[in-house]
Parts: sequence; structure tokens; C-alpha cells
Amino acid sequence: MEQKELTKAEEQIMQVLWTVEIAFVKDIIDQMVEPKPAYNTVSTIIRILESKGFVSHKVFGKSHQYYPVIQKEEYKKLITGKLLQGYFENSATSMLSFFLKEKQVDLAELEEIIVLMNKHKQ
Repeated sequence: MEQKELTKAEEQIMQVLWTVEIAFVKDIIDQMVEPKPAYNTVSTIIRILESKGFVSHKVFGKSHQYYPVIQKEEYKKLITGKLLQGYFENSATSMLSFFLKEKQVDLAELEEIIVLMNKHKQ
């Protein structure tokens, strides 16, 4: 099954769930920055995330405790793959060049990338 991309609101909730790993709606809201969304808003978005296959839940009486089904690394692979394919013709060189031109990567980060590349060569 192909995973869908998250909306900005869905991603904010997933970022919380990826950090806390399991939470009730109230716990998710507590972790969010001000202005905090309404309970019903978060509850609705969680149900959408569940229908998309990103989240599942455990039932505790009338409450539901939610947890991510799709891990952050898995979603990161999907999004970066789409970014690389859709905007950089599947060229990591083009993507890195773009980030360098836009000053999104500094020299210290570039040195880290070179170290990582050398480690993967071995």
C-alpha cells in the first residue's frame, strides 16, 4: 500500500506521537506549541491519521490511546524519495547542490557529509 503524504497539521501530531510513542489526545495537545489546537480538532486529525494507516489505538474504557504505526524513519524515506524524484531528477548531487546554493547547508555540515560518505565507501 502506498503511503500518503501528511498535511502540515497531521505532521505536527505525528511528530508528537513519534516522540512520545503512545498518548491520549490530551497528552498530544499538552506537547504541542501555543496556540494549542482544540481537543476536537486533534481528535478529528487522529481519526484521519488512523484511516490513512499512520496511527492505531488501544481502547481504555471510553478513551483511546494512540500510537504510530508508521515510524518516523519510514516516513522520512518516503518523503525524501518523493522530493528527490519530483524535484531533483533522482540526483542527490542536484539536491545537495541546491541546498548549498540556498545556504541551507553550511561548511561544518558539508564536512560531516564528506565524513559519512567516506565511512560508507569502506
